[in-house]
Amino acid sequence: MSDTMSGNQNMKFLYAGIAIALLISVLAPFLASSDPDGLESAAMDIVDEAKLTAMEEVAPAVESPMPDYAIEGMGKTGEVAAIVAGTLIVLVIGFAFGKLTKK
Repeated sequence: MSDTMSGNQNMKFLYAGIAIALLISVLAPFLASSDPDGLESAAMDIVDEAKLTAMEEVAPAVESPMPDYAIEGMGKTGEVAAIVAGTLIVLVIGFAFGKLTKK
């Protein structure tokens, strides 16, 4: 198999992965459960609920630009936009890291 053929297959695989990641990003707000997720549920099993609530009310060291995976006031559209933006940011960071560490 030639390098060009392998390179084309790698690019197809990359584009398919990006498309799948963006599809999941768009669908996630509609498929996610409104019940506490695994991390919150596990924390409730370990820590008293009043203490957990007090911990949630402590101001974070750095404010999140899109808290709770949403853009405030935009409903589901804001959730989709926030998750898609986060996905693209992670992809760009991963791509940049890959380029910087490439031999």
